[in-house]
Amino acid sequence: MITIIPSDIRFDGCSLITGFHGIGGTGYCTVKYLIQKLNAKRVAFLDSEIISPATTIASGRLVTPYEIFREGDLTFLKVEVPPYRNKEIGFFRSFSKWVTEAGFKEAALIGGLDSSLRTDETTFRIVHTRSFIPRGELAKGIILEDDHLIVGPLAIMLNYFEVTGFPAFATLAYASTKRVDHRATAEAVSVLSRYYKFEVDTTPLIEGAEALELEVARQEAVNKRGGESIYT
Repeated sequence: MITIIPSDIRFDGCSLITGFHGIGGTGYCTVKYLIQKLNAKRVAFLDSEIISPATTIASGRLVTPYEIFREGDLTFLKVEVPPYRNKEIGFFRSFSKWVTEAGFKEAALIGGLDSSLRTDETTFRIVHTRSFIPRGELAKGIILEDDHLIVGPLAIMLNYFEVTGFPAFATLAYASTKRVDHRATAEAVSVLSRYYKFEVDTTPLIEGAEALELEVARQEAVNKRGGESIYT
């Protein structure tokens, strides 16, 4: 289903960090931000006949759909576009199997959680497999409440890691379902930075979130005034 290039690359003792285009774009944006801020280097690629036929350019270099970056013992899978929808289960199961065989010690998955489910002042929830023991920052996190559904690639990977006994956890930051949520990305970055003991400035994310929130509020006010003028 997938091929790793180079085929002999190993990640013994590394932690895998990845996320996807889900609620608020939280997973994808977090991975991309961490790669940039930690200056991680591209070390491998995923290839498959079911990868979407798309590419782009960044800093004069081709960006392929699935790339693996590394900085120290942290490894990142950046997913630019999803595989064909009816093939994603096999694709991510195949990738998860490779993770369990490539020497990784654990996997950290990132996702967004519908902010309408929020019932307190906390900003994220965690989920983990039976073989992962929360420690440090994660030991203080609240486990996702019963019966909340996780879907997509995150669920596929969590399910595979659970049944195979591989240590993995997911950080789910509360996020907007209507737009990219940089505040949720900042929260996910903060959780991971405290857990893995690295420093990353989230100020640009917060400032971007505030600017977007102001623009949304302004637009809503304009729309409201426009609706009221119909009746005056």
